[in-house]
Amino acid sequence: MNDLPLFLPCAAGVEDLLADEVHRLTGLAGEALLVGRGGVVATASWREALRLNLHSRLAQRVLVQLSHTPYRGEEDLYEAASAVAWEVWFTPRQTFKVEITAQHSPLKSLNFAALKVKDAVVDRFRAKSGERPSVETRWPDARLYVHLTSTHCTLYIDTSGEPLFKRGWREDKGDAPLKETLAAAMIAASGWNADMPLYDPCCGSGTIAIEAAQVACGIAPGLQRRFGFEKLLPYQAHVWASLKTEAQAMRREPQAPIFGSDVAFRMVDFAQRNAERAGVATALQLRGGDALQRMPPCAAPAVMLVNPPYGERIEAAGVAGVSSRGGRETPRDESGQDSTGDFFVRLASHWKKNYPGWTAWMLTPDLKLPSRMRLKESRRVPMWNGPLECRLFRFAMVAGSVRARESAPTVPHAPTASTKPAPPEGDPQASA
Repeated sequence: MNDLPLFLPCAAGVEDLLADEVHRLTGLAGEALLVGRGGVVATASWREALRLNLHSRLAQRVLVQLSHTPYRGEEDLYEAASAVAWEVWFTPRQTFKVEITAQHSPLKSLNFAALKVKDAVVDRFRAKSGERPSVETRWPDARLYVHLTSTHCTLYIDTSGEPLFKRGWREDKGDAPLKETLAAAMIAASGWNADMPLYDPCCGSGTIAIEAAQVACGIAPGLQRRFGFEKLLPYQAHVWASLKTEAQAMRREPQAPIFGSDVAFRMVDFAQRNAERAGVATALQLRGGDALQRMPPCAAPAVMLVNPPYGERIEAAGVAGVSSRGGRETPRDESGQDSTGDFFVRLASHWKKNYPGWTAWMLTPDLKLPSRMRLKESRRVPMWNGPLECRLFRFAMVAGSVRARESAPTVPHAPTASTKPAPPEGDPQASA
């Protein structure tokens, strides 16, 4: 299994970052590594598929493509699934599950389409061995994925099992926690490479800080969990053991401190316990603190990476509001209006006054947030948080107000050799 066609789905907006990660982990390039919509297509070996499961921070799954055929109706799906050698991947004594997704499919019922694929798998096993595998919808041994477009059916077998954002360390969490894969995407898009301090002033249960600490310590994200490939026939225990041994040898001491704080002391306790399970408790400094009052935990230059309260978590944390993690209502001012905007204005003022020399990255679905905060972003990276279309904004913190700086006289200066044009808007590959 040296030339397996793999598909690694990811959050929208993360495709280029994932392609860079796959290249770094496997060395794949050119036609063997292509960026698609919603993921990356790679041609790799079985060992590399296991390596990607172990090390990828950005992929949601690692799928092996087994078939790609045109179709018009359900019978075409049956024929396509009947032609796949499922017996190479699992036995009739194991269980399986069929999951189906579609974009502009002409079929009226996806449930019926999934049933036809299931029938084809069962009938093929029965014809080959006289036995059939059973369907298990909760904890199957093998997960089969069907994706339908308007004209084509693609069949995959999943090597990951549980989604890859489930690292195995998160047991304590608050409301609407950030997925680990999206936290990793924020870190990758920021260009932070563990050589300078990082701080999350709204850390919640610690997702961003813990993900950053694992990067700094060289801890592979999949070391503490099990994978679907361990139940598939190509699995070889000694190959997997050698990959884990290699990963464990990559552990190192962090070069710079990582900090996290939250207005809710309960969430700080959650973050501390999660950090201990993730193996990074000694690399993190966590404490309670109001985002509108907390002073810099270290000297500049340093990076802030923030997923502030919004949407379902819009109850802003801090003295301008009540922590959303307590399940309270959206804070209101005396007139009954939403006061979360005041939180962001005061946060920006606090940053400009106390964090000069820092670089702040903020993920938000509010495209007008920079103007509301009276900050000018130097980059904006499109990124989706589940169904929410967001932007990751970059702010270079300078003391004083933007209005005062804009009204100040400018002094002409000659360009230097190090001057670079501004990166294109939304380019996640541009240097931070």
